[in-house]
Amino acid sequence: MLWLAAAFFATALLYASVGFGGGSTYNALLALAGTDYRILPLIALSCNVVVVAGSSIRYAHAGITPWRGALALTALAAPAALLGGLTPIGERGFLLLLGASLVLTGLTLLIPVRDTRAGEPGVLARLVPFAAVPLGYLAGLVGIGGGIFLAPLLHLMRWRDARAIAATASLFILINSLFGLAGQLLKGGIERFETAIAFGLPLLLAVAIGGQIGSLLAVRLLPRHWIRWLTAALTLWVGLRLLLGE
Repeated sequence: MLWLAAAFFATALLYASVGFGGGSTYNALLALAGTDYRILPLIALSCNVVVVAGSSIRYAHAGITPWRGALALTALAAPAALLGGLTPIGERGFLLLLGASLVLTGLTLLIPVRDTRAGEPGVLARLVPFAAVPLGYLAGLVGIGGGIFLAPLLHLMRWRDARAIAATASLFILINSLFGLAGQLLKGGIERFETAIAFGLPLLLAVAIGGQIGSLLAVRLLPRHWIRWLTAALTLWVGLRLLLGE
C-alpha cells in the first residue's frame, strides 16, 4: 500500500498543476495492484473529486473559467456520468472497457498540443458538445473524469485559449466524477462504499496532500512533455495488459 499511496501522491501533484484529476492513472495503478474491479471506480472517482476541487476553485477565483461554455458541456455530460455509474457490468467487460479507455488515454496524450491563443473559436468548435455525452458516460462507468480526452479535443478545435481549456477540463472532471460517484453508490450500496473507503482512505489522503501542493504551487517536477510521455507509457502498458487478459 505504501508504494501505491506514494504513486497516488505524485500523480495528484503533477495532474493538479495542469488542472487534471488523474483518474486514468489512478485506474492504471489500481489495476496493477489487483484491486477489486467493483470498488475501483469508487476510489478513482473519489480521488478525482479531491484533486480537481482545489483546481476548479483556483480557476474560478482567478476569473479564468468560461462559465457559459464550461457549464454547457458539463450539463450534457453529468446525466450520462450518472447513467454510466448506474450501469451494471461484469468483471471481464469492465476490464476490457477500462483497458480500451487506458489505451485511448495513452494515445490521446501522444497528440501534440499547441498553446491555443485567445481569439475566434475554430470552425469545428461547435461540434464539441457532441463529445460531452459519451465522455460523461465513460467517466461514470470506469472511473475517469473525461478531462484527459476533452482537453486535447478542445485544443485541436481551438475552442478557447489554453487557460480557459484547462479550467473547463477541471470543472468537467469535478462534475462528472461527482455524478459518476453517485451512480456507483446507488448501484453498489453502502457496503461497497464502506469497503472502498476502508481500502482507499490512505490513497485519498495522499491525493489530498499532493493535489493541494500541485494546485496551489503549480509544481513542475519534470518538463510537461516528459510527464505526458511517461503517463502515456504507463496507461498504454496497463491498458494493453488488460485487453490481452494478462
